[in-house]
Amino acid sequence: MISRRSVLHALTVSLVAGSVPALAAPRRGGPIARFDPDNDGTLDLDEVKKAASTLFDKLDRDRDGTLERGELRGRLSATDFAAADPDKDGTLSKDEYLNIVEKRFKAADPDNDGTLDEKELRSRTGQSLLRLLQ
Repeated sequence: MISRRSVLHALTVSLVAGSVPALAAPRRGGPIARFDPDNDGTLDLDEVKKAASTLFDKLDRDRDGTLERGELRGRLSATDFAAADPDKDGTLSKDEYLNIVEKRFKAADPDNDGTLDEKELRSRTGQSLLRLLQ
């Protein structure tokens, strides 16, 4: 028969050794988990651009390689759209879209370490970036 003390000891040893990860550390959620394929707990520019590129393709329903303002469904204000459209053709190519994503990434990275953590994504600039990924 196994005593409660033995069970508690075994559980304590498992937790200290990290062999029970579900109990030892909380599970991550939110945008980092969604867009972080290497599971390092941060988003780098390549991961963000990949997510933005995937969303661009999803939003481009007519498959013409561009997004009109209506296809963006409020992700950019009229002013932001105009700034992201340097050729003023009324559409954003994927390169133009990824350019504004990169600018928002850099704005959301005040420590300039090249990655975004949960705190940076919760900032106003981080939220602005997330609108272009989701």
